[in-house]
Amino acid sequence: QVQVVESGGGLVQPGGSLRLSCAASGSIFSINAMGWYRQTPGKQREWVAAITSATNTNYAASVKGRFTISRDSTNNTAYLQMTSLKAEDTAVYYCYADLTTGRPGRFSRTTYWGQGTQVTVSS
Repeated sequence: QVQVVESGGGLVQPGGSLRLSCAASGSIFSINAMGWYRQTPGKQREWVAAITSATNTNYAASVKGRFTISRDSTNNTAYLQMTSLKAEDTAVYYCYADLTTGRPGRFSRTTYWGQGTQVTVSS
């Protein structure tokens, strides 16, 4: 069984910083990618950032230069460091983990989601 648990949201003033964590655990053979989406009421879910390896990261244009995604392979955890936060970054952030589970001959590739964490940027 696989679990994806995220943490680190909260209230921050404009210009401030927050760090989100996303930890995957369970019977994981390999991690193909980890990342985040975000969603605000009445809007479609927006992809934010993804990481496939230590050197392969991608960002939405709206957060590039302000957010940094990283991954600790020793504990299957991804981090989203958010700086220079703006009011428009306010959303529920959902992390995901694209995982391969199972054993040789019976592998399965599935995307697992975290429970979501609220980020509010307000003075």
